[in-house]
Amino acid sequence: MTFRPLCLTSALAFAVAMPAHADMVFNRISSFATPNNMADGEDRARDTSAEIISASDDGMTLVYTDSPLGVIGLVDITDPSTPKPLGNIDMGGEPTTAHFVGDKIFVGVNTSESFTNPSGKLVTVDVASRAVVAECEIGGQPDSVARSADGSFVAIAVENERDEEFNDGDLPQMPAGYVVKIAIADGVADCAGQQKIDVTGLSDIAGDDPEPEFIDINDAGEIVLTMQENNHIVVISADGAVASHFSAGSIDLDGIDTKRNGKLDFTGKKEAVAREPDGIKWIDTDHFAIANEGDWKGGSRSFSIFKKDGTLIYESGPSLEHAIIELGHYPEHRSHSKGVELESVEAATFNGTPMMFVASERASVIGVYDVTDPAAPVLRQILPSGVSPEGMVAIPQRNLLASANEVDLRGDGLAPAHVMVYELAEGTAAYPMITSAGSDELIGWGALSGLAADPEVAGKLYAVSDSVYAAQPRIFTIDATQNPARITSEMTVTRGGDAAQKLDLEGIAADGKGGFWLASEGRSDRMIPHAIYHVNDKGEIKEEIALPEALLDNEIRFGFEGITVAGDWLWMAVQREWQDDPKGMVKLVTYNTKEKKWGAVHYPLDAPTEGTWVGLSEISLHGDWVYIVERDNQIADKAILKKLYRVAAASMVPAELGGELPVVAKELVRDLLPDLAVLNGYAVDKIEGFAIDAAGTGYVVTDNDGVDDSSGETLFWSIGSMQ
Repeated sequence: MTFRPLCLTSALAFAVAMPAHADMVFNRISSFATPNNMADGEDRARDTSAEIISASDDGMTLVYTDSPLGVIGLVDITDPSTPKPLGNIDMGGEPTTAHFVGDKIFVGVNTSESFTNPSGKLVTVDVASRAVVAECEIGGQPDSVARSADGSFVAIAVENERDEEFNDGDLPQMPAGYVVKIAIADGVADCAGQQKIDVTGLSDIAGDDPEPEFIDINDAGEIVLTMQENNHIVVISADGAVASHFSAGSIDLDGIDTKRNGKLDFTGKKEAVAREPDGIKWIDTDHFAIANEGDWKGGSRSFSIFKKDGTLIYESGPSLEHAIIELGHYPEHRSHSKGVELESVEAATFNGTPMMFVASERASVIGVYDVTDPAAPVLRQILPSGVSPEGMVAIPQRNLLASANEVDLRGDGLAPAHVMVYELAEGTAAYPMITSAGSDELIGWGALSGLAADPEVAGKLYAVSDSVYAAQPRIFTIDATQNPARITSEMTVTRGGDAAQKLDLEGIAADGKGGFWLASEGRSDRMIPHAIYHVNDKGEIKEEIALPEALLDNEIRFGFEGITVAGDWLWMAVQREWQDDPKGMVKLVTYNTKEKKWGAVHYPLDAPTEGTWVGLSEISLHGDWVYIVERDNQIADKAILKKLYRVAAASMVPAELGGELPVVAKELVRDLLPDLAVLNGYAVDKIEGFAIDAAGTGYVVTDNDGVDDSSGETLFWSIGSMQ
């Protein structure tokens, strides 16, 4: 049991409990998929990305770097709710950062042949003609580029990065990195007058091999720099001299998950963890924040705020990670490494309030902080993002924030990379839609794969998580009367006093006696059996029902995806056709708990589009109807079928297994695809839970796959009265 400090509890309660009256909050208003910037005739299936992002001086155009394609991408956000593609511009290398200065864009481009022979350039692009008009050779591999507030110069962190495959990635690996400062006048970079700033000999860790990572410039023209692998920070004065430098230091972490083991356990600790910061941003002319992503030896899962003289004035520790845990965004598969990996930082003043934004690469969210007092940041919101936000840009004159999300998962049949736009406006926060915040205990959750209603209490629901957390099968209690809905408690499913193993829970139904019936999908390739389990009110398995040979002889991987109770009968939805099913037909399997008798009917699936499949993911009885969730396996712009159907309960007359099965008739209740657009992100593929509560209100939940190759977003909503 992990308890949180009072100050953290208060901050998180504020973050998720939005006020009832109109307040200023950020909400996502649009998403732009990077493949949309490809020209007609290009191979749109190629990997693309959105990494570091910035905006034009008027805030109407975004530019992002796309390393896989070797281009910068431009997006018109004149109407931020409807971004428009402005195309890609080839950079003749790997672009790392791009910034507008007036009617030009200045881009750091990596042209290195190898780690030992690095090279790079600063490329000037004319916005009107979309043409490269000049190039400056800078002698090494650029990582981050920053521009001064007045546009009079740019600074470049020349990393000359190490080869992680050589010598186990250990430093030093020459050549050393450095900083370049280049003056700009009337859109022209003074290549010949570029200033090379030496930062060797400063850090205690591989001081002869500095690897500048991220760079920023304050209003006074001072440069601040992270050297991630060196765990060091450097401040450079306006004249190019090193003004101060200091170690980023280390922290002790308590209340974290340290093992990748299919279990959420936040009782671990690590001592003296090097911060190894990545992103850095000035908050004002005297303070800056760092995102402590970590690299080869560190990663404190935190962000820190320093004065420019090296005084640490704030350390977040695991507080933001804990807030992320409560939103179901914790990446358990990264527990052994660096957890949520806070990667980048942005800062700007919105309507007189200094704000800071901290992006988590692995949890795919953005923390929004009020930094009126830099020594005491206040968490206001956590925003959903695409997969792996790499960069952010604040556009305070338009009350906008944009993020660049780098991962393209289309090769795995998932979502492309995206640019996402958020607006600060009066209203309430649309996200989260469900959270465990407010509990005395820190409840981690995710991969909600089945939903059930309490038979007596309106708004009280139960959910299960699937095999993502194979070592910790759990039942969650949800209070759906709150906004956002609250996970108020958790209960581990046990066998013989220990957490039950080899379960893949995909369905749950209340037994009317305080216990539950659970359906396990099963995967023979992982030795997880297809089965039904009966547990009591403590989560103890009291009965295990194996499938009969008539079913198992024809089984495939995709098994039970829901369970519901009709008197002495249990009904389970099989996700896809098994070997003995006609094409386009799946079984609704039934089991009589008194007579120990099996049977089934056939349910007709909608036809899939080419290259996709359609299956079932939930079954729920209410009144005279049995409700079925039917969906395709597609995501984002490929998603077509996400529907709620119903079948008359009276028609569910099962036949014996092994023979011809009766086919039930279905009728459409609701197309759920528009509901998935409510957050203005991309449509997720897995609607996995549906239940109707004691008052007749229908609720739907999605499965976030445990934040593995997923944005981690969980949608939970009501579709109103089902009476």
